[in-house]
Amino acid sequence: MASLTVASKANQASTLPILLVAQYAKERDPNASIEIVFSDVEELLEAKKAVVIFKSASAPGKPLYKDIVHTVMHEYPNLQGKHDSIVREWIDRANGFVPTDFKSVEGPLLELDSHLTLRSFVVGYSLTPADLAVWGAVRGNKVAYAAVKKGAMLNVTRWFKFIEETSTWIAPAVQSLNAHAQERKVAKSKEGANYDIALPDTDKGVVTRFPPEPSGYLHIGHAKAALLNDYFAHEMYKGTLICRFDDTNPSKEKEEFQDAIVEDLALMGIKPDKTSYTSDYFQELYEQCVKVLKSGKAYADDTERETMQHERMHGIASKRRDATVEENLARFEEMKKGNDEGVRWCIRAKMSVDNPNKAMRDPVIYRCNPQAHHRTGEKWKIYPTYDFACPIVDSMEGITHALRTIEYRDRNPQYNWMLGALNLRKVHIWDFARMNFIRTLLSKRKLTKFVDSGLVWGWDDPRFPTIRGIRRRGMTIDALREFILKQGPSRNIVNLDWTLFWATNKKYIDPIAPRHTAVAKENAVTATVKGARVAPFTEDKPKHGKNPELGTKKVAYSPEILIDQADAQAFAEDEEITLMNWGNAIVRKMTYSLNPLHRSLVTGLELELHLQGDVKKTKQKITWLATAGQELIPVELVDFDFLITKDKLEDEDNVDDFLTEKTEFRTEALADGNVAALGEGEIIQFERKGYFKCDRAFKHGERAVFFCIPTGKVNAGK
Repeated sequence: MASLTVASKANQASTLPILLVAQYAKERDPNASIEIVFSDVEELLEAKKAVVIFKSASAPGKPLYKDIVHTVMHEYPNLQGKHDSIVREWIDRANGFVPTDFKSVEGPLLELDSHLTLRSFVVGYSLTPADLAVWGAVRGNKVAYAAVKKGAMLNVTRWFKFIEETSTWIAPAVQSLNAHAQERKVAKSKEGANYDIALPDTDKGVVTRFPPEPSGYLHIGHAKAALLNDYFAHEMYKGTLICRFDDTNPSKEKEEFQDAIVEDLALMGIKPDKTSYTSDYFQELYEQCVKVLKSGKAYADDTERETMQHERMHGIASKRRDATVEENLARFEEMKKGNDEGVRWCIRAKMSVDNPNKAMRDPVIYRCNPQAHHRTGEKWKIYPTYDFACPIVDSMEGITHALRTIEYRDRNPQYNWMLGALNLRKVHIWDFARMNFIRTLLSKRKLTKFVDSGLVWGWDDPRFPTIRGIRRRGMTIDALREFILKQGPSRNIVNLDWTLFWATNKKYIDPIAPRHTAVAKENAVTATVKGARVAPFTEDKPKHGKNPELGTKKVAYSPEILIDQADAQAFAEDEEITLMNWGNAIVRKMTYSLNPLHRSLVTGLELELHLQGDVKKTKQKITWLATAGQELIPVELVDFDFLITKDKLEDEDNVDDFLTEKTEFRTEALADGNVAALGEGEIIQFERKGYFKCDRAFKHGERAVFFCIPTGKVNAGK
């Protein structure tokens, strides 16, 4: 039996023609047995870019992955006819309908429309594989199919409907492929994102780039940009991802930041195919600047910064705008020397004086900075701006699609102007919305100010939106990837709530977080337990009631236990309660503080075990710690609030006016003896207190420190 395996995630314009021809062979000859199998992948043989594999009955050990329609015609003589050479020509021409942008398929569609004038079939006077190959390619291409449905080309539309209506077996064949596609769409809708944004010219290959500036640590906004570029390059189109460090400002950049970015990308599972640096292209960028100066499309300017800002704002031309090419080149050379004269000048692109889009008003493209560069040292004294370097290096490195956050939209015409002025290869731009969160700053300048002023501990502060900060707080990489990819490449700007972010994380940590017990030291209540064994003892209990793979822990039992003050205050005498991991007990006696200011403070309890009691009927189910039979481990539980008090700061707001007065809350506690073995970075649950990440492991004489991990039930802060 022959078999046809189809990659159901592949472009249907490539797979549907082959599927229809194979199905037609079965329709023409009931004895023609071809097993059709769908595989939920984009490529069946990655090295050969195969989307369909055919194994013939005569040679099953030699699978074919190209020219399959021709092979099927050869294998099944009932598909052959007197016009075979013309049929095969049209089968090859069907490849012209595979590209997913209208510009590429418009020509082939017009040719087909002209060819079908006064014709009912592509070749001859009856249905042939040529009709099926072309029909399938058009039907599988949503752009071409949309044009047909609109009736934009009368002959093609007439022929398309005629083929479908007279060959009733076609619709079920198409549906069989669409059923698999629909399953993927349902799965994607559950994931919450739509990545079907129809990037143009993807059939020619996809190369994206993530261009971080090594002047700080990656924050969650950068993470979205990095993951989207990675997704489109590696998962959606099997292309190439370049990580390019935009190291064009030696005053701000450090190798420390560069190394941290590389590490953070690796932690997020992002593996660039190539890492480069804008500084690798300083010579080429210098030459391009000379070129644009010689063409009269740029000029040197020594206007004061404030004056330049005023002139750009009000559409006033600089007094240097009409300087000669020779003057501009001479000043650029002074800048290159980095002397006192050179630092006065900058180079501006001569775009427009009064364009309504202020980004087009003669932007600065080169500056003089004598400070040493962390990679090139003292070699250069002039550095390109991001807006000049980015489009040029994108074009030089073969970037096909520049994915940029939407705040760059006004600068997109500027990007294209640079490429046009220098006659460089064009690059497609796609804008997506950056991720904003309530009560959170993502401005690198403001975050740097927080670090420099000592308002936070550093770039990995758990209150910070940096990748290192949220990881230190307890976010897992898998949850981070899921949350960001759920947002997708949408252009809708929204302020996200951290509760959704941390709720995603809880799904990942709850099944794997070992359960432990901690009791707050302040006013902890000592309770005597009647009916308990006189001698302390331990029992092995599962670390997680629903995940036995996590192993067991030692639970100590003794006639005297510690209970949280808040729990004790909720008891009533003669009430039956449940001691978790032990059983029921009855509160026989409660003693209170004699201090008139703290009369509600419980100072002692007497409990009587009632192990035959029904735990389902008790209202109070509490955690506790035996005071003997184990070493109680001193711990510090730390929770945090947001750094700012306002959900969204406006441009005119002074951040200092919205600083949260207290953002750090520490509770001293005692934990069960198993906690002594926990290492830094481990995530656990202190039952009834929440999830925590160990920031500092226990050492004798030094308590362990645990950071509270939000769960999404309340905001990320306190």
